[in-house]
Amino acid sequence: MRVLSIRLTILGILLACAPACAVAGEISYLNDVMAVFSKAGCNQGVCHGNKFGKGGFRLSLRGQDPRFDYLSLSRNLSGRRVNVQNPAESLLLLKPTMEVAHEGGRRFDVDSVEYKILLQWLEANMPFDSDQAERLTGLTVTPQEKIVVGDIDKIQLTVLAQFSNGTSRDVTRLAVYEPVNQNVTVSIGGLVQREDFGETWVNVRYLDQQFAVRLAFISQQNGDNWKATNPHNYVDEHVFAKLKQLRLNPTPLCSDEVFLRRSYLDLLGLLPTPVEAQRFISDHRPDKRARLIEELLDRTEFADFWALKWSDLLRNEEKTLDRKGVENFHAWIRRAFAQNMPLDQFVRELIVARGSTYENPPANFYRGLRDPITRAESSAQLFLGIRLQCAKCHNHPFDRWTQDDYYGWANLFAQVNYKTVDNTRKDKLDKNEFIGEQIVYMTSKGHVKHAVTGQPAASRFLGASDRSIDEQDDRLLQLSAWIVSPENRLFARAQVNRIWYQLIGRGIVEPIDDFRVTNPPSNPKLLDALTDDFIASGFDVKHMIRTIMNSHVYQAALPTAPGTAMELENFARPVVRRLTAEQILDAISQVAGKPVAFNGFPVGMRASQLPGVRAIRPRDKQLSLGDQFLLTFGKPQRMQTCECERSNETTLSQTLQMVSGPLMNQLLAADENRVDELLQSKRSHEEVINDIFWSTLTRSPTAEEMATVLSNVQQGDLTRETLEDLLWALLNSNEFLLRH
Repeated sequence: MRVLSIRLTILGILLACAPACAVAGEISYLNDVMAVFSKAGCNQGVCHGNKFGKGGFRLSLRGQDPRFDYLSLSRNLSGRRVNVQNPAESLLLLKPTMEVAHEGGRRFDVDSVEYKILLQWLEANMPFDSDQAERLTGLTVTPQEKIVVGDIDKIQLTVLAQFSNGTSRDVTRLAVYEPVNQNVTVSIGGLVQREDFGETWVNVRYLDQQFAVRLAFISQQNGDNWKATNPHNYVDEHVFAKLKQLRLNPTPLCSDEVFLRRSYLDLLGLLPTPVEAQRFISDHRPDKRARLIEELLDRTEFADFWALKWSDLLRNEEKTLDRKGVENFHAWIRRAFAQNMPLDQFVRELIVARGSTYENPPANFYRGLRDPITRAESSAQLFLGIRLQCAKCHNHPFDRWTQDDYYGWANLFAQVNYKTVDNTRKDKLDKNEFIGEQIVYMTSKGHVKHAVTGQPAASRFLGASDRSIDEQDDRLLQLSAWIVSPENRLFARAQVNRIWYQLIGRGIVEPIDDFRVTNPPSNPKLLDALTDDFIASGFDVKHMIRTIMNSHVYQAALPTAPGTAMELENFARPVVRRLTAEQILDAISQVAGKPVAFNGFPVGMRASQLPGVRAIRPRDKQLSLGDQFLLTFGKPQRMQTCECERSNETTLSQTLQMVSGPLMNQLLAADENRVDELLQSKRSHEEVINDIFWSTLTRSPTAEEMATVLSNVQQGDLTRETLEDLLWALLNSNEFLLRH
């Protein structure tokens, strides 16, 4: 303890003399030396910024704690890394220049700017900046965005740092450049070199400030490729404007059959019936697509399908909420979408919810989030599109959020508490299982301690330092008012991006709940326009859906040739994706004409109508074939507040389910199913085959397909085996399983 006290005293003396030293040496520890550590990669997580350091030398991750770094550098292990008597002999200079063996390799040369800064600082006796010294306040990078066509293969970035005393200076040489893909490389001096044609962005970092520069190198072959396309609305105007810059053409409009199938799947989670499909195809009114959208928005299945999406996000599952809580919560969510409740009201009711989880369904939002940290992280990700998790242990390395932000935000949720009226859980060893009513209420006391200071954190809204919070008043009421305020664009931006993703298949910001400085939107003007429109509409979800679906972008056809990453990121063509577990199962059931059974629910309930994950635990009763199917095809367990928990990836198990699984065989071979209905009808072979194609693929068979099927008809009659085989083949086709 005495040694540590002496070291801290010495550090205090050094800090006390910092003003004179810093001025004399004209080197700033905070603005120059710390920048060298970042530029050389010394404070990265793979090097000395690691939690345990490297080679006995530890720095704070990405320089978030300059005072800790100063002490680590100058005092740990008796300051053996610095030699103020002979600065050039300091390990701080010898190792990164490889004059002494260094596991991290050569980080800079003896004649480099980095070396000279460190040497000058050591020669000045390692001054630490005074409290009055200038501080970094902002960063400007030029160009902020640039698209070049043709032979140009280099772009020079210039980085200017702004300081608290009103000055600015060029820090291009000390900034860190991190390209997000391999289309470009960036020199230490900020010269971007094209490696391949395409779009990219470069994250530019200087100290704690970050900036994302979007760049694109376009081949000369695409230079005269643009063909004007008439926009349907402002969505197209913004998308087409970007595509024109990139010399990418949007694909033509899709056929009526494709639009019909796409719309039914996206809004209802179902396929159109042959009658519905043919009625739409035979309609020749010019506005029939807009009319169909309105019709589907008013269908009861719309509320079913979109309640399913939000039940996933709100972690509506039986283990923590119990079955009654799940069903009540699901009914409330479904009712909100059926009534087109404004999304700001929907979220406000969730945030302020309290009382009985049976009598006040929104209170179930907190029942599954048992501590302030989980509530804080989930709410930020779900409502604001911000992933705060990294800031729990250190300042966020890729965004502006600090540990103060993290614990201040978490403190808003610290006074939520629970009264368990009853808990008749079946597994006495599982503390996370709850079966029985609970009361959610607010205590008058409660706080989250800051991990660094150990003191109660001061409550704060994310990105709103100018908004004060009354710690004596209800924190959740204050939070609910701020989070959905039209002035808080974080909320509106995150929600329109989520709706866009649901309809288009890819977010304007991707991943959709990861808004940050270093993950910019692919089309900022489009995102801003949608956000403005959403706020102006009163946070009307159906209005936003209607706007997107009436655009050319939504109604575009899928080309036969594979798309490039740049085309998909900029919405020049549709995103092909596998149908969700519920969509596939409901479609198979609809085509087969037989319902699928789920444990604990009446026969006839569709997969997209299920309130939770499963009503009966697998150890209490073997999974039904329907439950097994949903599990295999990626229905989420609802343990996370994230779209990412749902898997739409293809697996071998899924193939086996479709090709030879018991559920498929059972539905196709069942008595009085669709096959029986078709066999008993008095329609011609061609009419029966046509009906099956419309039921499964929402189109007529081609002449070749019709001829192939008819060639397999033996002795002039359609047999059950023939129709089962045809249905099996169509249900296993990519055209059926994919949303085009």
